[in-house]
Amino acid sequence: MVVLHYTAMDCAAKARDWLCTPEAQVSAHYVLAPDGTVWHLVDEADRAWHAGAGRWGDVTDVNSRSIGIEISNTGFTPFAARQMDALDALLADILNRHAIPPDRVIGHSDMAPGRKIDPGARFDWQRLARQGLSIWPEAKGSGCFDENARRFGYTADVPHDDVLHSFRLRFRPSAKGPCDDTDRALMANLAQRWPVAQDMASLG
Repeated sequence: MVVLHYTAMDCAAKARDWLCTPEAQVSAHYVLAPDGTVWHLVDEADRAWHAGAGRWGDVTDVNSRSIGIEISNTGFTPFAARQMDALDALLADILNRHAIPPDRVIGHSDMAPGRKIDPGARFDWQRLARQGLSIWPEAKGSGCFDENARRFGYTADVPHDDVLHSFRLRFRPSAKGPCDDTDRALMANLAQRWPVAQDMASLG
């Protein structure tokens, strides 16, 4: 898998340096600056401590099964154009080299609903999907939102509202209120097209 984060800091260099500091007890394979600079901090074959507690599908130790990319952003501003260009190139290379399918590119908020919100509502997931670097559902389907959420990969042991919030951060950032028919249709489409159980045995 690949897990996308934002740094929640206003300086890319400071975020990079913090991730390289032992007392931080966090790390990432890559950090992307707004100007497009890419810092490679941890070898992809090595474990980086970027994911923390959480899971995706049956994977509970996400740190050991993923590449973590920290994108310099506070969470309140659009992501810079050169930064997104750099992310496009980096993701394309990683997915190609490791044969990772685009549905295995997730956000930190996907694997830790209720605890994490990055890369946040300002991140352009549709841009990645248009290039085959992530996925985007259609509002075609029906069924129980929570059951389909589990089929897609969201953890079953967190409250419905937390899963709904994480789902909307990624797929419907402007949506408010209780779960509605559009949420159910989108989640059903995700579960039908990209059920998480189909390839969780692989490294990606």
